Amino acid sequence: MKGIILAGGSGTRLYPSTLATSKQLLAVYDKPMVYHPLSVLMLAGIREILVISTPESVPPLRSLLGDGSHLGLEISYAEQESPRGIAEALVIGADHIGDGPVALILGDNVFHGAGFPQLLRTARAELDGCTLFGYPVSDPERYGIGEVDAEGNLVSLEEKPDRPRSDNAITGLYFYDADAVEIARGLTPSDRGELEITDVNRVYLEQGRARLIRLGRGYTWLDAGTHDSLLAASQYVHVIEKRQGVRVACVEEIALRMGYIAPEHCHQLGARMKNSEYGQYLMQVARLVA
Repeated sequence: MKGIILAGGSGTRLYPSTLATSKQLLAVYDKPMVYHPLSVLMLAGIREILVISTPESVPPLRSLLGDGSHLGLEISYAEQESPRGIAEALVIGADHIGDGPVALILGDNVFHGAGFPQLLRTARAELDGCTLFGYPVSDPERYGIGEVDAEGNLVSLEEKPDRPRSDNAITGLYFYDADAVEIARGLTPSDRGELEITDVNRVYLEQGRARLIRLGRGYTWLDAGTHDSLLAASQYVHVIEKRQGVRVACVEEIALRMGYIAPEHCHQLGARMKNSEYGQYLMQVARLVA
């Protein structure tokens, strides 16, 4: 399975903070926002990742993440010249995806939960068509909502419904089989001129090949796309890290524990940031694992 991070858009909801930088480079407490979607793909066991962003944002993202070799990954980049919909990421990333499955994640989504890595790997292994991830919300009329039957099969999708039939908000994480690229290519742009990811999901739904996994109690999903939600995400990460003594979305530690890099290399990565708590944590983790 290949991975795609869609880190596009102009971040207008975060103006003026994003007037001179990419939204995905803003900090969620102690690390860049893009570390969070990157960590999700890594936890799913995905090592070949395409980052899609605006022409202006690709260079600083490349400066931050490089080619991924320091994390045992292969990271490449592509441009989305203007916001033409989430589903366009599948078209832009067609060569990267090839003829296999893909995991697409939005660059401002934050996920956390003790059982999340195993859930991701199981979802990847059992993929048959399309797998979406739902999160219970108290205000479902503000979200795209998925209704499921007793077996977890997706039976309906609604965009911001007046009378929601479920409280499962569709998060910004999508697993697709090899048909996703052709489905995206066959879409007609919506009234706002975008290729809608919901339309991709509806094709799978009509084929009876759509599944929704509910991220219930014990999981957290946050969209850090506004000032309030970015602050909430930062506060959440701060509390977890300070109380538990662990780092959320620490991509270097994940690479170490997944066996992508050696303890000595992880220690070197930490030493480059030794004046920060983050760097000191990496060195400590490397010593414990060695």
